[in-house]
Amino acid sequence: MRVAQVLVDSGLVHLDRPFEYLVPEELDASAQPGVRVKARFAGRDLAGYVVERSDVAEHTGRLAPIRTVVSPERVLTPQVLELARRISRHQAGTVMDVLRLAVPPRHARAEKALPLDPPEPSERAAQVGSGQDEGESPLDAPASPDAPEVWSGYRAGAAWWSRVAAGESPRAAWLAAPSRPVEQDWPRALAEAARGALLSGRGSVLVVPDQRDVGRVDAALTEVLGPGQHVRLTADQGPQARYTAWLKVLRGHVRVVVGTRAAAYAPVRDLGLVAWWDDGDDLHEEPRAPYAHVREVLATRADIEDTALLVGGLAMSTDVGALVYAGRVHLVGGGASRREAPRVLIAGEGTDEERDGPGARAHIPSSAHRAASAALRDGPVLLQVPRRGYLPAMSCASCRAPARCPECRGPLALPAPDRAPECGWCGRSPRGFACPHCDGDRLRAGIIGARRTAEEIGRSFPGTQVITSGAGEVRERVGPEPAIVVATPGAEPVAEGGYAAVLLLDAWASLDRPDLRAAEEAVRRWFAAAGLGRTWTDGGVVVLCGAPSHVTIPAVEALVRWDPEWFAARELAERAELALPPTTWTAEVVTDRRRVEAIDHAVRAAAPSAQLLGPLPVTGAEDRRRVVVTAPFADGPLVAAALKDVRAGESARKVRDLTSVVVGRLSVG
Repeated sequence: MRVAQVLVDSGLVHLDRPFEYLVPEELDASAQPGVRVKARFAGRDLAGYVVERSDVAEHTGRLAPIRTVVSPERVLTPQVLELARRISRHQAGTVMDVLRLAVPPRHARAEKALPLDPPEPSERAAQVGSGQDEGESPLDAPASPDAPEVWSGYRAGAAWWSRVAAGESPRAAWLAAPSRPVEQDWPRALAEAARGALLSGRGSVLVVPDQRDVGRVDAALTEVLGPGQHVRLTADQGPQARYTAWLKVLRGHVRVVVGTRAAAYAPVRDLGLVAWWDDGDDLHEEPRAPYAHVREVLATRADIEDTALLVGGLAMSTDVGALVYAGRVHLVGGGASRREAPRVLIAGEGTDEERDGPGARAHIPSSAHRAASAALRDGPVLLQVPRRGYLPAMSCASCRAPARCPECRGPLALPAPDRAPECGWCGRSPRGFACPHCDGDRLRAGIIGARRTAEEIGRSFPGTQVITSGAGEVRERVGPEPAIVVATPGAEPVAEGGYAAVLLLDAWASLDRPDLRAAEEAVRRWFAAAGLGRTWTDGGVVVLCGAPSHVTIPAVEALVRWDPEWFAARELAERAELALPPTTWTAEVVTDRRRVEAIDHAVRAAAPSAQLLGPLPVTGAEDRRRVVVTAPFADGPLVAAALKDVRAGESARKVRDLTSVVVGRLSVG
């Protein structure tokens, strides 16, 4: 066994494979599969991982020796290696690109400080503390036939939890109910799902979009499992704290992990459950190569390790809807009574126009103002504003055409009331404005941001506390006392007892975006904010402001009916007619304009059924072009392999700007 297969971090696509090295006698005991090593490659010492040992080499010549073993810790488990290989194939990327996300950088002090072996069951039981009987650990407790209350309230919820607790691997898409008390909220449900897996002797990986959600699930896990039974993995922990938490998972000290997208690769022993919350949140999309979504990572991991799977949310993304309607996952929850959700009103409908006149179409309509005024007697009011800043877009005061920068044609915005208008692209402040359509020289507000909204609402309700939450300062919680909370999407604080009213402003701004998923994203944002309000029975009300009233908009209808499943099914039907994701395999390819033809030939040779749409120019890159490749799902792996071969050829020829490939999602239009 003197030959080692080593994955070397060369950064080159055409060298994405293991290479054979000789294991020196002094490194024989430590150079085991999974450890970090240094090896000579192309005249440099590069980092890598030993993935296999053998006694015979395929290479007939002389083998270079491994230079050193960085650490004897087997950080690359066989399951994570197989996951990285599958994800790299699916995304037309490289294995090392995936492993950079999966395995955190080494921290020597953390390795030395943490005991190698996990605590004995008796020691673990002593650490459990609150939430358990004295001397009893959830890791050793016998399986309970009774599902927890938080899951019993959902259709098929108790059956799904019981099967997980019994050691089975059911897969579910969970439509969470809104306006639940803390003990029945979605973080508690995820914690109970992890407890069910522990009852069967298995671990869990729970992935949520951001730090605030991690904090909520972290608190729920501590309450349900007791302290010391789980770890959190997030980017804000710092190198030593993060590596220590990751090592606790690797060495078996804990078997439950909660974190953001990188936690999807956590090397949990005896994995029994993978779960993620709010599939449509773009924070689940990896911004670095190979651009894999948490959904793809965890679904692949569930296949490799035969685990239970749970994807939850207040709304349903079209990607999750496709899994449901294909029978790959089964629906849990859904069909909630309208009394369990807030009452939804559309500003400007009915008699609002006759009674309020132009006020029915204001930034904060009269009907929304009345709802907020009445709700402030009982508790806080939430205003969701789709854009941050003061005036993030401006228009001509005469013809209402969008105001553009004379230099780069970017949108003009007003960052603050005491500053001059600036271009959102180049940052210049034009000396004067001249509309190219009507020669007008005055500007007006095109879109009103969160800061300006806070000013307006503060003047409307003098003496009422106005709280802002957005980029730079995100509030996690607010109290039950009357207050006005102005927040951008994703930054809404949780209110104790729920919001008495929720105002969703500028609905048109959420819907009128040049993006394939504009309506889907609007529904997700609206449901997320509305789900923080009180139920209809408790007097909760949601007012949607700025929605066009002359047409029937499915996104608006879904909110009024509180039926995200219906909306996802409708979106999927329309996507299927146009062969758009997720009803077909797609990849967005950005390449040099001179290489478009070669990519066309490579893709069509691999899969004659594939189609190429474009090319289109890329903003800010004169020589780059964007091509969208579509193919039946059965041919997707062939196209992905062909695109990777194209990138490997470019890498071998030392092409400067390699072709980039993003599988499964389209950025614009």
